[in-house]
Amino acid sequence: MTIKWTDVSEIAIGLSEAHPDADPGKVNFVDLMRWIAVLPDFADDPRHCNEKILEAVQQAWMDEAE
Repeated sequence: MTIKWTDVSEIAIGLSEAHPDADPGKVNFVDLMRWIAVLPDFADDPRHCNEKILEAVQQAWMDEAE
């Protein structure tokens, strides 16, 4: 399955698995975007990303971490 920017929940799960010791609330958006881009199933154009998407991913990741 290919993950796109709109697959917020899948991205959050991937991030929690790839970075289990990271505090999602303290990851800056530059690092967050970079970490998403290297997730194994991620395949989307970086130009389709924006702050709103990154905020949604960060919130979903925080929810996943709880």
